[in-house]
Amino acid sequence: MDKLTMTTMENSIRYPEETPDRLRIATSSKVVTRRNFFRLLGGGIAVALSQSCVYGRSDAPPVSEQLAADENTIAAWIHIHEDGSVSVFTGKVEVGQNIRTSLAQVVAEELAVPIQHIALIMGDTSLTPYDAGTFGSRTTPYMGPQLRKAAASLREALLEKAAKALKVPATALRAEAGKIVDGSSGKTLAYGTLTRGEKLLIPINEAVTLTAAEQWTVAGTSIPKINGRDFVTGKHQYTSDMVLPDMVYGKILRPPAYGATLAAVDVTKAKAMPDVTVVQTADFIGVTAPDPQTAANALARIAAQWNTTPQPSKAELFAYLKDNARHGGGDEDDRQEARRLFEASTHRLEHRVEVQYIAHVPLEPRAAIAEWNDGQLTVWTGTQRPFGVQEELAGAFSLAKEQVRVIMPDTGSAYGGKHSGEAALEAARLAKVVGKPVKIVWTREEEFKWAYFRPAGLIEVAAALKDDGTIASWEFHNYNSGNAGIDLPYEAGVKHIRYHPSRTPLRQGSYRALAATANVFAIECMVDDLARLLQRDPLEFRLSQLTDVRMRGVLTAAADRFGWGGKKAPGHGFGIACGFVKNSYIATCAEVAYGQANGQLEVVRLVAAYDCGAIVNPKHLENQVLGAILQGLGGALFEAIDFKDGRILNPTLSTYRVPRFADIPPLDIVLIDQKDIPSAGAGETPIVGTAPAIRNAIADATGVRLHQLPLIPQGLKMN
Repeated sequence: MDKLTMTTMENSIRYPEETPDRLRIATSSKVVTRRNFFRLLGGGIAVALSQSCVYGRSDAPPVSEQLAADENTIAAWIHIHEDGSVSVFTGKVEVGQNIRTSLAQVVAEELAVPIQHIALIMGDTSLTPYDAGTFGSRTTPYMGPQLRKAAASLREALLEKAAKALKVPATALRAEAGKIVDGSSGKTLAYGTLTRGEKLLIPINEAVTLTAAEQWTVAGTSIPKINGRDFVTGKHQYTSDMVLPDMVYGKILRPPAYGATLAAVDVTKAKAMPDVTVVQTADFIGVTAPDPQTAANALARIAAQWNTTPQPSKAELFAYLKDNARHGGGDEDDRQEARRLFEASTHRLEHRVEVQYIAHVPLEPRAAIAEWNDGQLTVWTGTQRPFGVQEELAGAFSLAKEQVRVIMPDTGSAYGGKHSGEAALEAARLAKVVGKPVKIVWTREEEFKWAYFRPAGLIEVAAALKDDGTIASWEFHNYNSGNAGIDLPYEAGVKHIRYHPSRTPLRQGSYRALAATANVFAIECMVDDLARLLQRDPLEFRLSQLTDVRMRGVLTAAADRFGWGGKKAPGHGFGIACGFVKNSYIATCAEVAYGQANGQLEVVRLVAAYDCGAIVNPKHLENQVLGAILQGLGGALFEAIDFKDGRILNPTLSTYRVPRFADIPPLDIVLIDQKDIPSAGAGETPIVGTAPAIRNAIADATGVRLHQLPLIPQGLKMN
């Protein structure tokens, strides 16, 4: 198979609307599953696929004969084709963080093959090994090493195979640019030549020697984004762009508030519309039509009456979270000792920190296409958890997982907000009834109202100092927000730290850095105020309480680049904060300016230093840090969900404030490349330093110490 054919295979699986009509059969869920795919591949190093088996022609084996590939073998992860091109399989997905490029880089490095010869097949439950999901900054530290081991094991196997063919010791050979080279004779054997026709099942060598970061030539460099041009030119097809033959469009009737129940409904007018189908089962009501506007018009003609109940509103949020929290657990002696030391200290502070719900606001709202064929279900959807959505669909329709295929095209952002499969379930329910493929695309308002939010939280923290300025006691209680980033990175005599789960008025779930944004904010605000209580420099005070060399390193690097301790203009303030999340370190410095005449606060500049171990792609890492900081800017300054009695009151971009170009200050990012330390994920940690650094700068400029997120939703009000 030539490289062009392999590229066509990947695109046809993901974007059937770009595939020639004769190959559209590939969209059918009955033709390609991971099991029959790997059976056809042979499960070994080499694969030689014809178009008939790639696109699911009649020579595919029946379901009863399908055999699962062993995920401990190279075959489950990497295949070399006859032309030397390489397919890499991973259940991880691309949501804008550019792991398609970084994973290709580590494979190219270990396999010694040009990166342009590598094609990643990602997030397809029929073709890729099981994966729990793309979240928690786990791709680089977990999937990266997995693919490196598979690639290095394959390189070893190719060397051994070439040694037998050339009748020389394997130690006399080297892998280079997709070939095995005999340094003495100059003879070469291309990978495709070595593997042609072979179907060998080779286990991954868990003890294989990996290339040290100091020796990287492909990894560690700023390789441009794979397929980047397709995104810039609009060639890339998102789920919302896809069109299948005979496809119709769906809309779902939704209640006006959380917890509302359907009292009565009249669908007569919608049913009377030409080419409209109304689907009604229990409280689920949806419509399909040949185009989105007709579907929307049909939905608008449904007359529904709802029963609603009083619910907590934004004004009662934090009292509700504490009153409904689950207590207990932990060391009561530590709590009592922390309280005793607090009461005995002459230098002590208590904070009550309030953190609002915020929305993910992904560039691409939820979307899905569902198609049924002979009891098999195929769904295309933007999700961070294709296998999780597969399980949701299998459970909802009482199917075996093997009867459900979920395909995830590279998707327009998620930020932790696309773990679930709501749109997929809705499209599948409609498609099952109408007997045609159905596309569901949520509106921006639906995304605001019915996706889950970053949890709100109440944090109570009390800290006391010894006479020598060290922290004597630290008591920290988080209600509802979560326990990510809750540990204190500073030295302290007695610590009592607890997370208290609570009932939540709104639907909540994962968000970039989870609760670490709230917890690091509360920690860093308190530490800054303790420094100022002693009239000590906030940077010097932090360094005096830290033993972690890497945390000290990012603080020093950020402060040096920022010019900490330098002269400030009138009305300006400096702030600093740091955090440790997901095995990486961030330190952020902020400068703000407050104009007393007009009451306006401006973030003048931000500087961040980041350490995530060995850097795989410097430019794309910088972009990740930049994106996290910008997203953190919205949550720091003004983002908040307003709600009352289960109704979201600001469900549009005109009423929910996100950062705009005018809000973005100059940013300076320092990347610390620790080549002797394993690479950590970078999608989450950099966000946590933004809010506390800005808050501490506001305190420095104005003397006002804020204890809520967002900090200034209505601007900074000075008495």
